[in-house]
Amino acid sequence: MTAKRDYYEVLEVDRGAAPADIKRAYRKMAMQFHPDRNPDNPAAEERFKEAAEAFEILSDPDKRRLYDQHGHEGPSRAGFSGFQGTDEIFSRFGDLFGDLFGNLGGFSGQRSGPRQGADIKVQLDISFAEAVKGVERELKIPRRESCGDCSGSGAAAGSKAEGCPQCGGSGQVVHRQGFFVVQTTCPRCRGEGKIIANPCRTCSGTGAIQRETALTVNIPAGVDNGQTLRISGRGQSGARGGPPGNLYVVIAVEPDERFVRDEFDIHSKVAISMVQAALGCTVSVPTLGDDVDLEIEPGTQPGDVILRRGKGIPVIGGRGHGDHHIHVEVTIPKKLTSEQEELLQELAELMGDKVTPPKRGFFDSFRKRKRS
Repeated sequence: MTAKRDYYEVLEVDRGAAPADIKRAYRKMAMQFHPDRNPDNPAAEERFKEAAEAFEILSDPDKRRLYDQHGHEGPSRAGFSGFQGTDEIFSRFGDLFGDLFGNLGGFSGQRSGPRQGADIKVQLDISFAEAVKGVERELKIPRRESCGDCSGSGAAAGSKAEGCPQCGGSGQVVHRQGFFVVQTTCPRCRGEGKIIANPCRTCSGTGAIQRETALTVNIPAGVDNGQTLRISGRGQSGARGGPPGNLYVVIAVEPDERFVRDEFDIHSKVAISMVQAALGCTVSVPTLGDDVDLEIEPGTQPGDVILRRGKGIPVIGGRGHGDHHIHVEVTIPKKLTSEQEELLQELAELMGDKVTPPKRGFFDSFRKRKRS
């Protein structure tokens, strides 16, 4: 198997390239290796798919960040596995190709044969705990499916679509204006190249019906907010017998105020008193599982970090876990009783610390005499 090339190398851009530069570079590559410009050229088709894959990753901030940190393995953790064919690319970047090839003779982008269905994109909200442990969810996806009565042809039983007489089945009509030749979508067949004289009553000749489909989605342990799962073949049905599109599930993770996530590591805080910090103690701290008793060593300083290795978030793909970083906060009491203050004064004298207490007012002295 040939190793994948670096995506920046594919698009011939620097690693710090701006989004506009990446889009411009992809436009150039798409124009150069477009299948309509390179018929029966497998090498050009591979370059076309390679450029589309690079643009898919580098044009998305989250996928680009994963790629920059983990290489080709990064986007695959988020569910991206590349494009299966050019029809999928046309479906994914349809608007972009419309801009590139919509008015250029010979590069209409319209296909008279089977065409892949459109993709569906949905958002799935999950809790922080579900993102850590993984979860199975059932989604109800509204999608257009191929009509069973006409097998997606749009024509009633016993009939079939006929070639459009206005465009000769090409789906395009050509207008000459002086020296210019303008190619536009055929107004009669709307670019299909065929017309249906006797449409199917079930789908009204569209070849598809709207239906809500239940789908069980397995969210892997360790998924992060904003990551996208790609489920092949669960998008809209294809046209003229083409394959269905894909379903993209965008994960939205609800935050947990106890933890801050950093890749697969987590950070949390624990607050102890200055006496506990000096003498050591055992405190209960929240973890990704149940609360655990944590031993604080004597002499722990404010800002110290206690590391629990392998107790962080599972790495997608079953490659271990991140770490749990516990940041120690030492609290200083704002008010002391007279007894506490006297004890601290004695401790200061024993430790040789010079402490100058604040001057007391009349009422403070009066209350002290009254207590004694």
